[in-house]
Amino acid sequence: MHVLFVHQNFPGQYLHLAPALAARGDAVTALTIGERGAQRGLRVVRYTPQRSSSAALHPWVADLETKVIRGEAAANAAAALREGGYRPDVICAHPGWGEALFLKDVFPDARLLSFIEFFYRVDGADFGFDPEFAEADLAGRCRLRLKNANSLLNLDAADWCISPTHWQASTVPAAYRSRLSVVHDGIDTQRIRPAPQARVELARARTTLRPGDEVLTFVNRNMEPYRGFHVFMRALPEIQRRRPNLMTLIVGGDDVSYGKRLPPGQTWRQKMLAEIGGRLDMDRVRFVGHIAYGDFLAVLQVSAVHVYLTYPFVLSWSMLEAMAAGCVVVGSATAPVEEVIADGDNGLLVDFFSTTQIADAVDRVLDHPDRMAAMRARARQTIVERYDLTRVCLPRQMALVDALASARRPPDFAHHTASGTA
Repeated sequence: MHVLFVHQNFPGQYLHLAPALAARGDAVTALTIGERGAQRGLRVVRYTPQRSSSAALHPWVADLETKVIRGEAAANAAAALREGGYRPDVICAHPGWGEALFLKDVFPDARLLSFIEFFYRVDGADFGFDPEFAEADLAGRCRLRLKNANSLLNLDAADWCISPTHWQASTVPAAYRSRLSVVHDGIDTQRIRPAPQARVELARARTTLRPGDEVLTFVNRNMEPYRGFHVFMRALPEIQRRRPNLMTLIVGGDDVSYGKRLPPGQTWRQKMLAEIGGRLDMDRVRFVGHIAYGDFLAVLQVSAVHVYLTYPFVLSWSMLEAMAAGCVVVGSATAPVEEVIADGDNGLLVDFFSTTQIADAVDRVLDHPDRMAAMRARARQTIVERYDLTRVCLPRQMALVDALASARRPPDFAHHTASGTA
């Protein structure tokens, strides 16, 4: 079987699926912009988006134009593959950046499996959720509607779609849900697991922690409001006041992955530190930036309590990885988190905006470390049972690919229903 993967930053969500298909003997090709992605047994083809006109555009359609540019470049690269005799049976594409827009025009006989992360909504999701940054005027609503133009075109073109969580799938318009399965990307629970005490001590030394430190962890790809960085920082002075032996490790960069950027030269870290002023003991806070994956796992393994906050938006891998590592997660009571965490059972839920609830939950965890052992075990068990890479998610992903390749309806094990349950 020939499988073509399309992702602007390959491998992305196909980190495990692509090499697994190649390992069993399928011919795997990747179409990408980025320099990453070279893996044994995979052919990687790169393309470069270029704008062909300098004509001014209405600002509301600028986002769509960038996606059309990427779609054109990906289609041209795919056409070159076709001219060389290449014919994929299945195309696995993340269409969020536009690359998949025209692939069915190049390969009309291929079956297109689109990875649908999120469909924007005016109500009930991230838009307008945070009143501090709300953009609920008419122009904001119009921009959001046009932001979905790319998604609608891709939903229409896809033979089948896949979403990682039921809540994310529920954002997709009902007309398309009959061709959508819910299968997570998968968490490697063999690699990500609680460490024995000897390894914990090694991890503590690796992160230069002092004996007796209580460790609070917070992880984002980038520190920004969509992931609650502003609320977490506002809660931290009170948490420090209550916990004199607390050391906080903050993992992530200073860029913006989602939402609006600050004026040039400004970062959310700078903004929040300026706001909090002298109320924070910086000797007990470490911004470690982007770190190697092994170091990231070491951070999770020494964590006494892990805070994860998010708008109603795409669920981060890091929260599930933290649970797999046996962390007690204090998570926001927002829909993506509530799909995974049951308050008081496998984690604790707090109001996204309540700094007091966050501080209280951190206290609850740190005051009762022995009592929290069962919660840590249940957190890991949740990930093992529902999100394990090798036993649950990867076999289901491969079954979807196989079903599409043979023109069969994908199996019902992960079919999305209107209620949002499997």
